[in-house]
Amino acid sequence: AMAWRAAPRAAARLLLGRRGIASCIDPSTGLTEDQKEFQKVALDFAAKEMAPYMAEWDEKEIFPVETMRKAAQLGFGGIYVKPDVGGSGLSRLDTSIIFEALSTGCTSTTAYMSIHNMCVWMIDTFGNEEQRRRFCPSLCSMEKFASYCLTEPGSGSDAASLLTSAQRKGDTYVLNGSKAFISGGGDTDVYVVMCRTGGPGPKGISCLVLEKGMPGLSFGKKEKKVGWNSQPTRAVIFEDCVVPVGNRLGAEGQGFSIAMQGLNGGRINIASCSLGAAHASVLLAQEHLTVRKQFGEPLANNQYLQFRLAEMATRLVAARLMVRQAARALQEGREDAAVLCSMAKLFATDECFGICNQALQMHGGYGYLKDYAVQQFVRDIRVHQILEGTNEVMRMIVARNLLQG
Repeated sequence: AMAWRAAPRAAARLLLGRRGIASCIDPSTGLTEDQKEFQKVALDFAAKEMAPYMAEWDEKEIFPVETMRKAAQLGFGGIYVKPDVGGSGLSRLDTSIIFEALSTGCTSTTAYMSIHNMCVWMIDTFGNEEQRRRFCPSLCSMEKFASYCLTEPGSGSDAASLLTSAQRKGDTYVLNGSKAFISGGGDTDVYVVMCRTGGPGPKGISCLVLEKGMPGLSFGKKEKKVGWNSQPTRAVIFEDCVVPVGNRLGAEGQGFSIAMQGLNGGRINIASCSLGAAHASVLLAQEHLTVRKQFGEPLANNQYLQFRLAEMATRLVAARLMVRQAARALQEGREDAAVLCSMAKLFATDECFGICNQALQMHGGYGYLKDYAVQQFVRDIRVHQILEGTNEVMRMIVARNLLQG
């Protein structure tokens, strides 16, 4: 036990880089050869470039820009963005596989990368050719970083009631208002902002792309958070901020639709990050039960703990199957894609938090020490049940779909 305590993170890195994963939870099961290959690239990157530093990034609140740029060199800066502007042109399922793998190394950093990818996809999909070529290449390479600005101090789950206003004045908009809980806020370069250009409700919302340094754009204090400490979170504030009309994505009034379509993918992305944290936590628990002895024998001999480990593995695989099914539906443009994304996000983030939390419990007192990676997975994964649409809102979306007939 003392040897495990002396170098728990080194043991964790070896574990996460290990290929001999029990077949019942092997994340490569059912994948094509190409998918297995880029999954291996992502797992190796997570083990070598992320896991050794995740505790330091958390403790010192470091935004690991250079590490993310290395990931971008592997094609992870614009995974489902078209290749003509620097993207990798991969599918939603491919993307899920990559984010799950990266998240085994640092969930917080991977979660930011997933938001960045969502922003680049929105510009790629809804922007005109000039906008795509102006913004996407530098975002795909992560020379520049992006933030998604929807939530406001007074509108979280009720996003359609947002108040940030953009008044048209000739060939510009003048923005006033603020956004809350913005991942990367203040440290990133490009802000995809939902604002009100028309009347109340979702049809009055448009989408503008802002760049850091624009007059009238400022940021609040850096928030102190339970987890997700490798990415800064700040309020984004607009005070008579002048934005060219040429920075609007799509038509006036299309913003809410753009935001929701972005979030369908965002929900799969964040669920995938949860899968990675849960997978890593199952492996850490498996190792701890084997090494740790109590009452004269390894914890692995305790049938109660065997059963709990079996339940954790089963819930992990069930969640993974749901997420991958939703990813396929979104890729195919199926009518049920949005509700399947909501179901997958609800189920995976709830179940995976439970898996990580149970893994911490299996570590006993050691699990509560910051020397041990499991507590960081618990802290980083907790917010996944809140963002990209709270899990209560996910339930509302599913119920509405069932009751419509």
